[in-house]
Amino acid sequence: MLREIDNNIWVAEQPLKYWGLEVGTRMTVIGLTTGKLIVISPIQSDKTTIKQLNEIGNVAYIIAPNLYHHLFVYDFKSIHQEAQLWVVPGLVSKRPELSFDKVITNEEGSILEQVYYSLFDGFKVLDLSGASIVNEFVFFHEKSRTLIVTDIAFNFDETFSLKTRFAAQILGSYKVLSPSRLDKLAITDKEKVKKSVEKILGWDFDRVIMAHGSIIETNGKQKLKQGYEWVLENTSLSKKS
Repeated sequence: MLREIDNNIWVAEQPLKYWGLEVGTRMTVIGLTTGKLIVISPIQSDKTTIKQLNEIGNVAYIIAPNLYHHLFVYDFKSIHQEAQLWVVPGLVSKRPELSFDKVITNEEGSILEQVYYSLFDGFKVLDLSGASIVNEFVFFHEKSRTLIVTDIAFNFDETFSLKTRFAAQILGSYKVLSPSRLDKLAITDKEKVKKSVEKILGWDFDRVIMAHGSIIETNGKQKLKQGYEWVLENTSLSKKS
């Protein structure tokens, strides 16, 4: 079921296991002033969720935000056939059977640049491909001061199973807004990650919605900054309060 967390922003969650751990997954829905809806990282839809989406607007854009979050895209697109499907670079070759409308890119003059100014009502997009091993794009809903990420940060807490909490403690993602230790080890260009995080921290967000973990309602910017101190250390940004 959809859950409204602010004006024109909703989430829906479902169970999901990864390497035997119950990590859950979450999709985010943004309502535009036109009445159209953007759905980021769609989950498996049921009749209730489909009905709720139809009641609040028209699903016009479906976004697969990185190379991992595409499992339910095909079924979601088959339900909302008129919606455009936007994907990150690399997913076209990974899922060639899907019919894509746009490949998001940050190149000057690209569709992303056009959307940034004309479509998203202050809805910003940042390309982390290269900085993120999963070619992730992150999103900022300016009106609700909400940052939306997928796999660049997790936030597992006491609401998760004992097994998941134990694994999160080992991997460094228990009650902290941070990538896991394995994700950190997989990053080859630390400088590129630092620059990307600095750009994100330049946005005026308070809430953080992630695909896996508990939503952070307040003080999200400070918590993300703390979770990325491993790349921000020795920079002027990390020395600020």
